[in-house]
Amino acid sequence: MSLALFDLKGRRALVTGSSQGIGFALAKGMADAGADLVLNGRDPAKLAEAAKQFSKPVQVLNFDVTDHGAAREAIDRFEAEHGAIDVLVNNAGMQHRGPLEDFPEDAFERLLKTNISSVFHVGQAVARHMIKRGRGKIINIASVQTALARPSIAPYTATKGAVGNLTKGMATDWAKYGLQCNAIAPGYFDTPLNAALVSDPAFTSWLEKRTPAGRWGKVEELVGACIFLASDASTFVNGHILYVDGGITVSL
Repeated sequence: MSLALFDLKGRRALVTGSSQGIGFALAKGMADAGADLVLNGRDPAKLAEAAKQFSKPVQVLNFDVTDHGAAREAIDRFEAEHGAIDVLVNNAGMQHRGPLEDFPEDAFERLLKTNISSVFHVGQAVARHMIKRGRGKIINIASVQTALARPSIAPYTATKGAVGNLTKGMATDWAKYGLQCNAIAPGYFDTPLNAALVSDPAFTSWLEKRTPAGRWGKVEELVGACIFLASDASTFVNGHILYVDGGITVSL
């Protein structure tokens, strides 16, 4: 009976930014748990290639997550044509590194649009339908930078702090409608977004010493947290930020 709480059969999940990295791993993991997947990304060719790697058919929904009107139109059309989106994973994100005193304004604005505005745009578009049904799961992808900071990524840190607080706000506003809105905050994972750091021996050495687990995370290690938050196992979990980070946020 307890394992049935984690079963995602009969649920449809939309994962933004799911052509690679964390988004792809979470989509695959939920598909393995029984969910029907809807992939989203900026590059149609890359997204189509990602869809081929699933053992069962998946749907693809191309729209710009940073465009409020495009997100709402795509979600409304999909719901009308295909039915409910039961789970939303707001994963789309980007990084830009540089000293804060010289940080380019256009890069700062792109970070805001991609990492935080998209969570609002897609989250609101999907929630409007979930509210009518009286149920739904929204999982936002935060970061250890929701709680911590490192040199050269202050704007990224600001966006991930905002993701954490927007998650709390979503839960506060929408729990009464039967929605559970939570966040997963990954630590340092070997992903395309972190490629420059992974290839830097000095950084990897620092990370291994700084993280109690002593290593980079593997994207597959985020799947369990996502299935938990997407399933009936978490029906009374709301506004929570679940750190999956090898212990880096709890250790000095």
